[in-house]
Amino acid sequence: MDDTMRFTPDEIQVSAGETIRFFIKNTGKIPHEMVIGSIADLKAHAAEMQKMPGMQHAEPNMITLGPGKIGGLVWQFDQAGTVDFACLIPGHMEAGMLGKVKVS
Repeated sequence: MDDTMRFTPDEIQVSAGETIRFFIKNTGKIPHEMVIGSIADLKAHAAEMQKMPGMQHAEPNMITLGPGKIGGLVWQFDQAGTVDFACLIPGHMEAGMLGKVKVS
């Protein structure tokens, strides 16, 4: 994650049933987060974040990292399809900070 509002990589391939441990690093100078979910859920949550920008998260599908911090997130991808991820800090997803996990 970085201040160009991008994830690298922004597309990941996994197999259905696979459990993935994401190692996440914020190389930027501002906070960023990674939230896994459907694009509809991510957009709805982003709208809530616009109303309450200081909202803290403690859900298993998300991690928030301060500048220069490293963290991890473990997620099992049960079925084939596409799962989205994004930074829901206000303005970040809208600036292009999102990606996809393609599950086959």
